[in-house]
Amino acid sequence: MMNKLKALFCIIIPIGLAFLFNTKIGSAPPVLKFLNPFIGFWQNAENNHFMFNHKVKIKGAIDNIEIVFDDRMIPHIFAQNDHDLYLAQGYVTAMHRLWQMDFQTRFAAGRISEVVVSEPARESDRYQRRMGMVYGAEKSLKGMMIDPKSKEMILAYTEGINAYIKTLSHSNYPIEYKILDFKPENWTPLKCALLLKQMSAVLAMGSDEFYMTNILKKFGPEITKDLFPDYPYREDPIIPVGTKWNFSPLPVPKTPESFTASQTGAVRTKEKVEGIGSNNWALSGSKTASGFPILANDPHLELSLPSIWYQIQLHAPGVNTYGVSLPGAPGIIIGFNQKIAWGVTNVAADVLDFYQVKFKDSSHNEYWYNNKWNKTTKRIEVIKIRGSKDLIDTVYYTHQGPVVYLQKPNFAKAGNVPVGDALRWIAHDESNELMTFYYLNRGKNYDDYRKALTHYTAPAQNFVFASVDNDIAITPNGKFPLKWKNQGKFILDGTDPAYDWQGWIPAAQNPTVKNPPRGFVSSANQSSTDQTYPYYLNWEFTSYERGKRINDRLGAMNKATMDSIRLMQTDNYSILAQNLLPAVIPMLNADHLNATQKEALSYLSKWNKRYDAQEIGASVFEIWTKRLAFDIWDDEFMVKGVPMRYPSRDRTVEMILKEPTAKWYDNINTSQKETLSDLVNEAFKYSCDSLERRFGPINKDWRWSNVKQTNVPHLAKIPGFGSKVLQIGGAKSTINAISETNGPSWRMVIELGKNPKGHGVYPGGQSGNPGSKFYDNMIDTWASGQLYDLFYMQTPDDESGKIISRLKISK
Repeated sequence: MMNKLKALFCIIIPIGLAFLFNTKIGSAPPVLKFLNPFIGFWQNAENNHFMFNHKVKIKGAIDNIEIVFDDRMIPHIFAQNDHDLYLAQGYVTAMHRLWQMDFQTRFAAGRISEVVVSEPARESDRYQRRMGMVYGAEKSLKGMMIDPKSKEMILAYTEGINAYIKTLSHSNYPIEYKILDFKPENWTPLKCALLLKQMSAVLAMGSDEFYMTNILKKFGPEITKDLFPDYPYREDPIIPVGTKWNFSPLPVPKTPESFTASQTGAVRTKEKVEGIGSNNWALSGSKTASGFPILANDPHLELSLPSIWYQIQLHAPGVNTYGVSLPGAPGIIIGFNQKIAWGVTNVAADVLDFYQVKFKDSSHNEYWYNNKWNKTTKRIEVIKIRGSKDLIDTVYYTHQGPVVYLQKPNFAKAGNVPVGDALRWIAHDESNELMTFYYLNRGKNYDDYRKALTHYTAPAQNFVFASVDNDIAITPNGKFPLKWKNQGKFILDGTDPAYDWQGWIPAAQNPTVKNPPRGFVSSANQSSTDQTYPYYLNWEFTSYERGKRINDRLGAMNKATMDSIRLMQTDNYSILAQNLLPAVIPMLNADHLNATQKEALSYLSKWNKRYDAQEIGASVFEIWTKRLAFDIWDDEFMVKGVPMRYPSRDRTVEMILKEPTAKWYDNINTSQKETLSDLVNEAFKYSCDSLERRFGPINKDWRWSNVKQTNVPHLAKIPGFGSKVLQIGGAKSTINAISETNGPSWRMVIELGKNPKGHGVYPGGQSGNPGSKFYDNMIDTWASGQLYDLFYMQTPDDESGKIISRLKISK
């Protein structure tokens, strides 16, 4: 009997363990599968299947394709036609970045719960669905499929991705699939559209209408206008001041009289956050050593590994272009070719508005608009939950768009109760941004650039341009709604047609400048124009300091070289410190400071106003000014249950410099009356005390890089797959706008000429595999402010760069 029991245990326990270890529990991977030496994570430790010289057959290929990989694993694709070019782009991008592409589009589509079981995943999925992400992607895809060129691009790209997925077995799945225990699914054209929608969502930068409406209700129109002005006190706009508008503007819609009467509820939306900052500029040949233009771009985004961008060269009849692509979308987004270079920064135009909807009853089947009841449409969103039953969510759409936040109706009240807000967002409209990049990739001159921009809808971007013909230009570009002034600054009335978008600004009347007398064009997310531009784009943009510093430096620059431009991209000088320090240091009462605070003041007094890595003054100043803003505004602008935001940095600085007795300095929660000097002293002591608590008495640990803790995390925040902490400088108010995990996602400098020379780097590597040496091999170069020379090949046999492998595709 005992022997039988032993035998039974010998059978049951291994079966039980095998079940346990092969079953995903919570966030842990199925352990046996994961550790299996033949199919588990060991297979990802080496990058052998990337290091090859071999041939593959893809049924859909039309002709032979040759792909050459250089010593940073950047593919240079040589195809005989457009179809094969994008087929190969899809294939190699999937080879290096499949999991990233899959995860990003799952996130955009609200499908994370299919692979990750958690409450935040469910909430994220609901939010993405309710924002109309898939709805917008479906509309965009329709636009892409109408044009035969973009249709060919997207179908061939999809075909290439799926051809690569077919080659995979479990053993060579990217490691994240093994950790999260799911497998790749076939790519679809809709996923390409979803990726572009996700970029629109990231760059829409949140919405402030709820906050602003609550502020208007609490403080009234006069104070709101004073603290949240429609144009900043200090500005150095993208289109130079005084530029003449050579068009006859359309009549601007009239502002409805009931405009200030809208209401909102206690919904906390994603507040606009400064930091999604980017820079670009182009210098005319009159200001460069070569006599040809130099163009630079460094788009700032939330940094991640795998990298946001994927470097690639695309060569086929009629096109030879190099730059960065978005993994999941065909073509090159930022780059250059033989004749032109281009780059982008975010405009932050107001193309996302919320409308207060008045429903007939709690069924939400009808809403009041234009003096009658109109039917809503329903979109049933089925959210699949791993290991659980589906979550069914019904989203109601008005003519404006989805009702994102549904408040619970108060049935005790009679009459019609406003219970939600509909989202009108440009990203829900049919569009075809792919054609912009199709034409830019093949562009030869200024006219081609202008033609390419007419195809672009969203997210609105400042397209900078330079050509070998010595033309430079910049255009804040997108499809902009025709609005009355401040339309969208507050919640809009969804019952009245006067609040709808009233048509569109003609594309030819988007602000633009070509070859300005100053010899350069630039942008850093500041206001698009001065106040003479006849149309309303938005009431608030990023603070002016980065743009001002760029324009000061470019204005003084002569005989510029690649190196002077490269150094400028990592400039850490703060115009904010230049403006504020002379005003606030004299307010400090040195007699009331302790020894540590006096030493900190000494560092600050000698500080060169640069956020360099080793600067202790930068750490003290940064925490001091943040705390000062908190001390000024938080007592009035933090009310439980009433979400609000602070006035802008521009308005705060203006008040500190020009309004020494403003009522806002007094803390309404205390009995005494505080002055600006009181707040300056409290904030300074707070800054020193918080640094001392964290790092002890003043020592090298107080240096700015150590306080900031810049790092590049893994896209899904998997521990150990992110970068180390990088000891580097930069801050949001400097050209080199780097914070903890936000910064220049791609730095590029292009020297135009007979043979263009490209230079670039991003904080990561070409591979998405943490076990590959190409996963993060460019981070240290990026952190040190250096750039790689980009290997712009003319033929597959070009020997001017270091080739490490080749891949030949045939049908």
